[in-house]
Amino acid sequence: MAKSKTVFFCQNCGNESAKWVGKCPSCNEWNTYVEEVVTKQVSSPAEFSYERSRPVNLKETEAGEKEIRISSQIGELDRVLGGGIVSGSLILVGGEPGIGKSTLLLQMALRQKGKVLYVSGEESVQQIKMRAERIGKTPENCFLYAETGLSEILNQADTLGPDIMIIDSIQTLHSDRIEASIGSISQVKECTGQLMKFAKKKDIPVFLIGHVNKDGAIAGPKVLEHMVDTVLQFEGDRHLSYRILRTIKNRFGSTSELGIFEMNTAGLREVENPSEVLISPREPGLSGISLGATLEGNRPLILETQGLVSPTSYGNPQRSTTGYDYKRLTMLLAVMEKRLGIRLSSQDVFLNIAGGIKVQDTALDLAICASIFSSFEDVPVSDDVCFAGEVGLGGEIRPVGRIESRINEAEKLGFKEIYISKHNLKPKDFSQFKISIKPFSKLSDLFQELF
Repeated sequence: MAKSKTVFFCQNCGNESAKWVGKCPSCNEWNTYVEEVVTKQVSSPAEFSYERSRPVNLKETEAGEKEIRISSQIGELDRVLGGGIVSGSLILVGGEPGIGKSTLLLQMALRQKGKVLYVSGEESVQQIKMRAERIGKTPENCFLYAETGLSEILNQADTLGPDIMIIDSIQTLHSDRIEASIGSISQVKECTGQLMKFAKKKDIPVFLIGHVNKDGAIAGPKVLEHMVDTVLQFEGDRHLSYRILRTIKNRFGSTSELGIFEMNTAGLREVENPSEVLISPREPGLSGISLGATLEGNRPLILETQGLVSPTSYGNPQRSTTGYDYKRLTMLLAVMEKRLGIRLSSQDVFLNIAGGIKVQDTALDLAICASIFSSFEDVPVSDDVCFAGEVGLGGEIRPVGRIESRINEAEKLGFKEIYISKHNLKPKDFSQFKISIKPFSKLSDLFQELF
């Protein structure tokens, strides 16, 4: 007979406890433990089973040839995956409701030349068909399956033999091995574990769509992100048209790449030149706005930094930032006050990176200092000027990596001048660029010429 027991799980981090506790010892959240019944039973005849494997000596193992990747037929998705889909990989895609997770994976399924099995536990086959017709393609090699039972899904997948399988979503599946409710911590862990085993044994890439909680993190146990090979996060305001796809974890590629999409009536459109999108049109003569060259993975971007400095109405001045590290902003303000002699201790400072991009590249320091100084003096920065440089504590302008890519992107977008560090010039030749390159070693010297 099946042996069952009662276990308490934290709904925030997935920590397991034999009894209920008020405060989770793992994540320190209060009142997150929920009782679940876990049942261990022998495999039923209808349950999917695998052939037994044996340990293999490392010397006897044949070395694989070059890693084979399957193209998703979506360039921005291939970019964040590191060049394509790796066979046998388990990929988790998370994001806010209505952000476009299902649309993105359905578009990928409709563009594939091989067989794709699209499993939905949230929509009927007719509803998915309606979305596919809205996107514009209904190929013969895309198979739809509305089911939540994991054993049935694995049996049908084994019979069909797809090249790619998509699960929408992992929180809607349930396994007969345990008696917990659908969407519970134990069900999510068990279903993910069986899908991971299926992907590795059958060498079929599996995409999982995951819901997010109120904090924006992927719902379910934290171990879910450790079990999968790749974690992709879909970001953006669902009321706006642009979406950003980031890589949080990737065992087969870089985690610093991002893809940009635009949502329209026909689905998601790839944004091939994001710099033109991220630079918003504005009226000439506005102060507090400057443009900086940054890198996201291998992709150079020109971002718009918006600064606002105004006298404070309170005892302590406010410091607010969107899309940029708060501590680094306070450091730059201290450098400007010390090295440039401007009094910012009595001013409220607000900083915004336009376009919803979150930046960690220090090469944007120079553009941020320029936008703050421009707002403080109420003197606009020319639209034809771009910046690329890191600012040190001594007020010096430090060199940044891959400066040629940044200069090339600025020149391609029509900028006439770019301000960089003097130390970026030494070993390189910039004679092939038509844009005017202006090197400086100190922040004070640059601002003296610029303003």
